[in-house]
Amino acid sequence: MSTPIVDEAAKVLAEPAAYTDEPRLHAALSELRANTPVSYVDVPGYKPFWAITKHADVLAVERNSKLFSNWPRPVLMSAESDEQQAAVGIRTLIHMDDPQHRVVRAIAADWFGPKAMRAMDLRITELAKRYVDRMRDAGGECDFVQEVAVNYPLFVIMSLLGVPESDFPRMLKLTQELLGSDDEEYQRSAVSQEEKVGALLDMFAYFNELTAARRATPTEDLASTIANARIDGEPLSDIDTMSYYAIIATAGHDTTSGTISGGMRALAENPDQLARLQADLSLLPQATEEMIRWVTPVKAFMRTATEDTTVRGVPIAKGDSLLLSYISANRDEEAFDDPFRFDVGREPNKHVAFGFGIHFCLGAALARLEVNRFFAELIPRLTSVELAGEPELIATTFVGGLKHLPIRYSLR
Repeated sequence: MSTPIVDEAAKVLAEPAAYTDEPRLHAALSELRANTPVSYVDVPGYKPFWAITKHADVLAVERNSKLFSNWPRPVLMSAESDEQQAAVGIRTLIHMDDPQHRVVRAIAADWFGPKAMRAMDLRITELAKRYVDRMRDAGGECDFVQEVAVNYPLFVIMSLLGVPESDFPRMLKLTQELLGSDDEEYQRSAVSQEEKVGALLDMFAYFNELTAARRATPTEDLASTIANARIDGEPLSDIDTMSYYAIIATAGHDTTSGTISGGMRALAENPDQLARLQADLSLLPQATEEMIRWVTPVKAFMRTATEDTTVRGVPIAKGDSLLLSYISANRDEEAFDDPFRFDVGREPNKHVAFGFGIHFCLGAALARLEVNRFFAELIPRLTSVELAGEPELIATTFVGGLKHLPIRYSLR
């Protein structure tokens, strides 16, 4: 097979800083969808990959999990980071394929099912009120990300895990360092690849202690379920146990905080949609989905072809990597009517922000509940909101959103 031609526009997908400049990013992605929806990317520092930018193609790849494997490269990272994480032995749910994935996912599935969501609803509603009250107490101006959006979902997921509240600040710092390792503000003092892996090792060390405590004295929390889980009569290995905690702690926090802060920005920048929601709060379920589509906090996942194949007629060789650009798919003109319009009543809204198929996000129901309950508390009390400074986005190629959102507002 001849060497594919590298598409210049697609290089932005391997450029963390591009995700901080949404007009530039979306212009490049729109060009790709229109002209080269399956494009080859080969840039210094990264192993080559194919960029899949159309909604229909992302779904087609997700549906065929046997042909397109999560292992060994589920996330776009630098080649050096790929090697170092492989050396550490990380193996989370996003690294696994069936049947292993199905068995391991089942360990925590009940914690995110309908019964669990009903049980958590009251607590999440109470927390939403707490953080809207904090906005009121802040006097009408705040950095919404740092003072509200990162703390509310952190409290929810860490409480679910059973992490003591005194450790929440530490876990916030570790998740930001882990998922924000491409952003200067969240990097550790040294920016070597070894330092980037350090946050993950520190998180593993913390959860290793938690595992020992829950195995000695089980409690009624998710950490105990993971620590004492058995597959075919055997407990999870240390690395699989730590990996499970890590994916719950990070995916259950940063994605939801990104959606809430991005949703707040969208309402501030689209006062007509805020007024529409205030006039009809029954639109909140649709508005929640639209915020999730609009932000798309998980920018992309990777797959690896297990056999020679094609995508949209383009030959893909066995062993080639594919990047599924969720952020592009969620702005696909063929999948959404006027996709660059924020519409709190959008229906249908078949976004792929939670993935699709067997790897559909385990915590999707929890994320939806948190977003819904926060804005259900805020919207009736919010009389005005506007930007009080320039919003700032995280540099990333994986999970990200706003890191600063200065707003000025008034609450009833």
